[in-house]
Amino acid sequence: MTSKGKTRRAVSVGLCAAAVAAVLAGVPAQAATGTGGGAPKAGAPGWRLTDTGTDARFRGLAPVDARTAWAAGSRGTVLRTADGGTTWRDVSPPGAGELEFRDVEAFDGRRAVVLAIGEGEASRVLRTEDGGATWTESFRNGDPRAFYDCLTFFDRRHGLAMSDPVDGRFRILSTDDGGRSWRVLPDAGMPAALPGEAGFAASGQCLVASGPKDVWMATGGAAAARVLHSADRGLTWTVAPTTIPAGDPARGVFALAFQGRRHGIAVGGDYRTGEPSPQAAAVTGDGGRSWERARTSPPAYRSGVAWLPRGRSAALAVGPTGTDLTLDGGRTWRTVDTGSFDTVDCTADGSCWASGEKGRIARLSWHR
Repeated sequence: MTSKGKTRRAVSVGLCAAAVAAVLAGVPAQAATGTGGGAPKAGAPGWRLTDTGTDARFRGLAPVDARTAWAAGSRGTVLRTADGGTTWRDVSPPGAGELEFRDVEAFDGRRAVVLAIGEGEASRVLRTEDGGATWTESFRNGDPRAFYDCLTFFDRRHGLAMSDPVDGRFRILSTDDGGRSWRVLPDAGMPAALPGEAGFAASGQCLVASGPKDVWMATGGAAAARVLHSADRGLTWTVAPTTIPAGDPARGVFALAFQGRRHGIAVGGDYRTGEPSPQAAAVTGDGGRSWERARTSPPAYRSGVAWLPRGRSAALAVGPTGTDLTLDGGRTWRTVDTGSFDTVDCTADGSCWASGEKGRIARLSWHR
């Protein structure tokens, strides 16, 4: 794949019970969440933008809890907050200004792993154990054919990163020491890639894990948009087509979210501005063996998706043109905000965060 072609592709809360109840009660779409341009109306849940002090684009996001979150983005920028987004500390690795960080996985307020994307040595993994005061480079890609897109962790020790196909198969990196060291897994258990197939480094959600061993990978750019699944931490994989349209380097599945081993949502579309993205969402109830198109999809390309905490059927999808909410497990979606975000994530304690262009990082809040 050419650098130019890859560059084109590398473009991107649970709601509390009260917020879901507000939507169910018929809160108007534009009142349901704020666009980040001002405070949401009283009595409505809304995105509240935080002051990051930068215009970097943050496609990597890793909230730990209601107070602690990490964001990774363009120009080698890494930010960390320990006060719920009131203030952000720039903890960017020294000398990383030419790197494009597209994914970050955080274990707590001190330990995090970031992924830089690109061909050859531009793809790197860095790790910090002191809140970003110092960083150690734990992997630098030495194969000019590889281009790493996303990483994910099963727990504090075991994680994977994925590259676009090399010699006709997706390449998988594995760590069992929390990202301190990495090794390329054998590809004997990896199905052959389709011509032109690749991942999208848009939101850090093209590779996602759920539980101790299950992991899913999203693809696009080929004749079909597919999802690959491994139940043994990346050693062997199965593959299934989705209903999200493909057939073009700019189209496919951009993000996945799984709730347990069976229930999953895929979102994507065509990332080019102004291009239609019909059928931009799909759902699975069998762990990704089969996918069903959403009855009502988001109206445009979406690059990030997250299940809402403390529930089994609500989720949010985000993209450059807005945020959409589902209350039925991804079968129908409703636009609730028109602000631009690339990725979204929620924590076990119920906090939800989103990030994107021009330094935008927001928290979902409830205004009384």
